[in-house]
Amino acid sequence: MRSITSLPKLADVLSTGALSALTELLGHEFVEPSSILLALTHRSWCAEHAGENSNERLEFLGDAVLGVVVTDFLFTAHPEMPEGSLAKVRAAVVSEPSLAAVAADLGVGAALRLGKGEDVSGGRTKASILSDALEAIIGAVYIDGGIDAARTLVLSLLSSRIDLAVVEPGEGDYKSALQEFAARELMSAPVYEIVDEGPDHKKRFFARVLIDDSVVGNGEGRSKKGAEQAAAGAALAQLTAMTDTHNESELGDA
Repeated sequence: MRSITSLPKLADVLSTGALSALTELLGHEFVEPSSILLALTHRSWCAEHAGENSNERLEFLGDAVLGVVVTDFLFTAHPEMPEGSLAKVRAAVVSEPSLAAVAADLGVGAALRLGKGEDVSGGRTKASILSDALEAIIGAVYIDGGIDAARTLVLSLLSSRIDLAVVEPGEGDYKSALQEFAARELMSAPVYEIVDEGPDHKKRFFARVLIDDSVVGNGEGRSKKGAEQAAAGAALAQLTAMTDTHNESELGDA
């Protein structure tokens, strides 16, 4: 078991109940509470507070731990599932939208340490920041309590998403779902546009998807594919809601 001692104790920095509420929901009692504080420290905070470290190293560790735990669980619990389906389930479960949703449910956004600029620009609800923070939290629990504690946390947070993805292994393939929806409902095909920013080792990709020259969804991710999937998911949610509203209106007029 290792510890992180470069940050102040948790009790010394609690200005609201957000952090204590989060730690209670995590269900892990930290031996070294400063590790969870590090997991919640975004690089924008460090830019405004000299000498502080960001959660990026913990995020790197947590991403690896998350992948191992989910893969091991799927491999053991579903011996009937072929490699291709295992990969699809894992991808859906550990995707940025999935992790961001879990982080939002935990209240991670309210507990984040963000720079002023990132905070006022909506950083507490950004999928990329939330998902990275959740991975960092997993890394912090691994450091504090070892692989068993990390496995308990990951499975408690993601078991329902794993079960859902196992039923429909292709659920995370929003691009294919959007392609089918657009062809069926709109007689058109989606077109994706991609831009990226940041250094090669830390690139972020931003995608937008257009149908008939109209932007119907935006997304971001660590890869072009991830950004396109996020944009397709946003578009699918919006278009489905619009279609449902239109159908209800027609029923009301009938």
